[in-house]
Amino acid sequence: MTTVRESPASYAPADLQHPRSVQARSGAADRLFHAVARSAGGATVGIMLAVGLFLSVRASDALQATGTGFLTEQQWSPETGQFGVAAILFGTVTIAVIALLVAFPLAFGTALLLSEIATGATRRFMVSLVDLMAAVPSIIFGLWGVYFLQAAIIPVSQWISSTFVFIPILAVTDESGARVSDASFFTSSAFIAGIVVGFMVVPTTTSVMREAFSQAPPGEREGAYALGSTRWGMIRAVVLPFGKGGVIGGTMLGLGRALGETIAVYMIISPIFSINWQVLKTGTNSVSALIALRYGEATDFGLSALMAAGLVLFAVTLVINFTASSIVARSRSGAQSEV
Repeated sequence: MTTVRESPASYAPADLQHPRSVQARSGAADRLFHAVARSAGGATVGIMLAVGLFLSVRASDALQATGTGFLTEQQWSPETGQFGVAAILFGTVTIAVIALLVAFPLAFGTALLLSEIATGATRRFMVSLVDLMAAVPSIIFGLWGVYFLQAAIIPVSQWISSTFVFIPILAVTDESGARVSDASFFTSSAFIAGIVVGFMVVPTTTSVMREAFSQAPPGEREGAYALGSTRWGMIRAVVLPFGKGGVIGGTMLGLGRALGETIAVYMIISPIFSINWQVLKTGTNSVSALIALRYGEATDFGLSALMAAGLVLFAVTLVINFTASSIVARSRSGAQSEV
């Protein structure tokens, strides 16, 4: 005899075989909130697209005149038709990378201190202090870099150059290729500008890292302690793996901030229009500093060339910020630790 086994759905009540859809009734306050949120998000995206469209339209004349050579030409002379962003984009990236090398260890250590070590009033005071640092105007950092930090950094630059002379980017030479140690060759360099910008991006990077570290699950923290872990062991096994996305995202956000810095870099550097591989040597440039330097005296075509340079910087910064935002968003869920 064959036994027929009925599925649970065959003898379930009729109202369970076809579940009813649950719909929430939105009140006036909910509908208003949704409308405002959608409008704010749409306005943000619209403004960003409008900025990109504006730069593209205003830069069209210069881009049509140079074509792809705009990305490879080092000189900047729109009047003669020889201009491009190769040198200034190289200087922009160089300053940003140096700033990142300075800011990352400071931000990483400060974030761990605020989230795992400091407590009570001390922690609240330090968090407020770090957040307030982000409100310091760029010109203040620029003045500090020109009149105080530069004199203190030049001996350090000379020591680095003499000690690591076998590394080409750290050597400082004159036109003939001979190594020099005179202080005048070490002023207004990409190294000094990068250090100043690095201090400027520390608060932003620290805030993102601290938020990621503080979201590590308390249960996993307590589990690590219950297994006999020390504080550093708990941080290494729980906090750091959980906050890895925040560390990467905060670092990239700081990089995006460093790429667009204008006033502080403009005050420190000695502008040149050639690729300077010696980061300790006088002379570098950046896209934002170039725009600030040439905007007031630019002709219509020169202004179009500056808009083209701004479009390149806009695209690079946009890619970095979007990448950082996606990494930070992924770090808020699904994080794993080694415990």
